[in-house]
Amino acid sequence: MDAYFYTYLVGGVFFLIGMYFAVKHDYVGFTGRKLRNLLISLAVLMFFAMLQGWLQYAPMSALPAKEYTGGAEAVLKDVGHIRGTALDYAIVALYFGLILFNGMYFGRRQKTTKDFFFGGQRFAWWLIAISLVATTIGSYSFVKYSEIGYKYGLGASQAYWNDWIWFPLLVFGWLPILYFSRIISVPEYFGRRFDPQVRLWATIYLLIYLVGYVGVNLYTMGVVVNIMVGWPIPLAALGVAMISASYVTFGGQSSVIMNDLINGVFLLLVGLLIFVLGASYIGGFDLLWLNLPRAARLAFPNFNEDPEFPAVGIFWQDAFANSAMFYFLNQGIIMRFMAAKSLDESRKATTVLMVGLMFIGALVVSSGGLVARAFTNAGILPEVQAREAFFIAAELLSHPGIFGLILAAMTAALMSTVDTLITAVSAVTVNDLYRAYLRPKATDKQLLRAARIAAISVTVIGVLMVPVFMQFKSIYVAHAAFTAAVTPPMVVTLLLAVFWRRFTRVAALWTLVAGLLLMGISMVFPAVIIPFAHGVPGGHTVWDFLAGMREQQFMRACYGTVLCAVIGVVVTLLTRPEPLEKQRGLVWGTIGDALRHYKGSPGRESQVTRALATPQLLHAELPHFGTAELAGIRISSALACKLDAHVGDLLYITDSRWWTGGLHSAHVIVAEIVDAGDQMTVAMEETAFRNVVGRRRDQPVKLERLYK
Repeated sequence: MDAYFYTYLVGGVFFLIGMYFAVKHDYVGFTGRKLRNLLISLAVLMFFAMLQGWLQYAPMSALPAKEYTGGAEAVLKDVGHIRGTALDYAIVALYFGLILFNGMYFGRRQKTTKDFFFGGQRFAWWLIAISLVATTIGSYSFVKYSEIGYKYGLGASQAYWNDWIWFPLLVFGWLPILYFSRIISVPEYFGRRFDPQVRLWATIYLLIYLVGYVGVNLYTMGVVVNIMVGWPIPLAALGVAMISASYVTFGGQSSVIMNDLINGVFLLLVGLLIFVLGASYIGGFDLLWLNLPRAARLAFPNFNEDPEFPAVGIFWQDAFANSAMFYFLNQGIIMRFMAAKSLDESRKATTVLMVGLMFIGALVVSSGGLVARAFTNAGILPEVQAREAFFIAAELLSHPGIFGLILAAMTAALMSTVDTLITAVSAVTVNDLYRAYLRPKATDKQLLRAARIAAISVTVIGVLMVPVFMQFKSIYVAHAAFTAAVTPPMVVTLLLAVFWRRFTRVAALWTLVAGLLLMGISMVFPAVIIPFAHGVPGGHTVWDFLAGMREQQFMRACYGTVLCAVIGVVVTLLTRPEPLEKQRGLVWGTIGDALRHYKGSPGRESQVTRALATPQLLHAELPHFGTAELAGIRISSALACKLDAHVGDLLYITDSRWWTGGLHSAHVIVAEIVDAGDQMTVAMEETAFRNVVGRRRDQPVKLERLYK
């Protein structure tokens, strides 16, 4: 079987399903904004299809391999020796200090759980997109994908370049429901869609996933520090965990977003710097490319021959299960989507991330491995251990100080992923355990305290999980085995819940519970995966739990996905349909109900209108609206005319400085319109006035009408 055609055949089915839903919901068509959406969607598909097709099939010339003749001994060190200089580590320490200060500074404004978890839903698309890069590219990414890049070349890009599969279902299906439903956590969605029992099972699944992800990242940083200076892996993980937890505990989502904005830019620049330095060292980008063997330029190195990296396994484990879990269910990513100032901004951030930034991100995270492979082919380096390829290439190319910047990028990658995950676990713990079962009437102050305690607790648990992941052969295998084992039941349950109205509560419960049992069976008896393995070797170990997890670690995702889908469909057809009233605003086809639920009155997505106005402080408090408890404002008739706004419309008010990215902003509802002649004025209550205007009382503010 051809790996390229398999990916685009199976992945194309899910893409077309997403396009079907987009057409039915009037998001895609042949006029106006609908035509724009259609062209963007097709452009996403064609970009990756043409790129991967060219890499897979185009005739290319390559230079023959040369023998290593010496010259790189200074960087060919054993694990335990210190790499770099005192200047390099001073730069890392300085960067740590910057991150801590930045996180604490932007965390000062966190007064409510909405601020702590979502940053107040006020940020611009570009800020969200760049910060998501830092979240997507974890510390494990550099080590993991440079290792794969050294061994398999551009095949390492599959994890990032196959996300096109989910584009229509995400931006036209899940994001509107997610944004307008005002859920704090994914389990809360299951609670609303079904009942508390399903919510509890979803909570258990999600906490296992998120806490495990924290453990994987801390394990990776332990490996990094072990390679760099020889410290024990658990001790290194503990040190980094303490720093990451500190600013998240106090700052919440605003701290995370503002830190990740810095980290995201830094990661992209440093990753690309490795390519620039590599090209300069070898004599130009053309020689760097020519010294990359043709086999290392394949988008899909093999279909099923190599069980360590089969393209079919990577498709099911990474492109399907892990990417779906990441974009649809990962609490950290969901909170970032919901931190955008509007649904349209959230869509823009998602599009830029999946098409542009992830394209670059795939090259960034594998840069060290690809450069090291080209250097080995050119005789500059001998064959090295794949796990150390990133560090060897980086140190070879870097002068003192530059190497410190690269190490700081690794630190940025770790902290940007761990801080998001810690915030995510806090949200789930507070919303789906503390408030749901322990203190239903807890005050916002009590919820914030519980969130901070949860942030500290998950950090401790993540450190304790590091020795478990140390049992695996590599970071890549540990991460793949973990995600393939825990994601399929949750992914299948959510997709069916959102996109199939007929899917019932009983079916959801069976899918989650039976799915957990089936995944456990596959770890003890991996032979059950063989019928789903597409010929990938392995799966014959019995009665050995850890050995069973290491067997068919990729194809376990296919096994779990198929069986969970069968369970969900069969049980649904055998149970009674549920009333539509219970599903409004929570399933595909009821997005209008979700918007009404959000703003407190009927509305629809429409063209944004903008205007500048003079801010005024409103001394008498006006009503609040919708489940979001949006504050009411008073605007002048001239401003209402400019915005085409009426009483009940949702407005977004922000500082007129675009580069603040929405840090000083608020969502409000038009409660009153008064005649003030030609004056463009907006009167806000004290909280909104403080958040938006602050000390800039003599400066105009910008208003946007988001939904009509």
